[in-house]
Amino acid sequence: MTGALRDLLARHVAGGAVPGAAASLGPETAVAGALAVGGEPMRAHTIVRIKSMTKAVTAVAALRLVESGHLALDEPVDRWLPELADRRVLRTPTADLTDTRPAVRPITLRHLLTCTSGYGMVLTDSPLRQAMVDGGLDIGLDQRRYAADDWLTRLAALPLAFQPGEGWRYHHSFGVLGILVARVAGRPLQDHLTDDLLRPLGLHDTGLWVPAGSVARLAASYWHDDGLTEIDPAGAGDYAGPPPHDVSHGELVSTLVDYTRFVRVLADGGRFEGGRIVSAEHLRLMTTDQVPAAAKTPDSFFPGFWDDEGWGFGVGVRGTGRYGWSGGLGTTFFVDPDGTAGVLLTQVEIGERLQPLFDEFL
Repeated sequence: MTGALRDLLARHVAGGAVPGAAASLGPETAVAGALAVGGEPMRAHTIVRIKSMTKAVTAVAALRLVESGHLALDEPVDRWLPELADRRVLRTPTADLTDTRPAVRPITLRHLLTCTSGYGMVLTDSPLRQAMVDGGLDIGLDQRRYAADDWLTRLAALPLAFQPGEGWRYHHSFGVLGILVARVAGRPLQDHLTDDLLRPLGLHDTGLWVPAGSVARLAASYWHDDGLTEIDPAGAGDYAGPPPHDVSHGELVSTLVDYTRFVRVLADGGRFEGGRIVSAEHLRLMTTDQVPAAAKTPDSFFPGFWDDEGWGFGVGVRGTGRYGWSGGLGTTFFVDPDGTAGVLLTQVEIGERLQPLFDEFL
């Protein structure tokens, strides 16, 4: 495979799909292009916004709290998140916001990890979807604009789309999970992750923002219009420097070196340098389908998603046994049953121009 990975990246850079890309596949790594159009070369240490690939990291952090006795998978979370006590549930997902009934069970850690809490993105026009847009909670809006407690208060003001455990909706459960981990730990998520997971694994460039001394390595981000349209310039944007408020509900930045090391821990059975980061049983739950068949409704996610995909704890699971997930700004990772792992990082929103690169890499 020598050279094939770099050739793949270089071909898609030359074709205009991405300004630059960094990837690892098994023992090989490759980079191509630049961290911004006309900018410095892409490096393995270039910092990128990994968006929803954060979910796997947060899941491991939560499972470590379970293993230390601070949490339990089926324990109600309203002990730490009183905003989520006494939930109301829509009679149907498209019902008027006042047409509700009491929740028959509390939200648990397992519900958050499996995206079955009752909160999540709404793809069909409905009063709930409009309320999420009006409240700044739509998935297309950066939830970091609000402090973590404010964001949770806004979310908790809305009814659940379904009874906890009886449906599936993507994304928002993991913002809640970040806040839960922070409250159980008694400090902001950034501080807890750094001490409990990131520093022990040597993930020095992974966090909820980029320190001032490292912002020059933060890549620009783009979306495709007629060409590449810049969203955030290199070295700038919401992730450059400490935020003005708590972002425990937010998403991470990382590098190819860092995220590959994290994925290798998963591929190696949760072990790192002779120690154990997550138990074998929790890793099994994390990386196998945990969503009840009745919750896999056609309206719960994009058409056809459930045809060949399941969901564990923060990762998607294929019928082949491969697990992994992607981030909206053009990042993805996978682990195969034989331990082969791959990570691909770009900074272009996922869409039809980027999909060929994803497909060939995967």
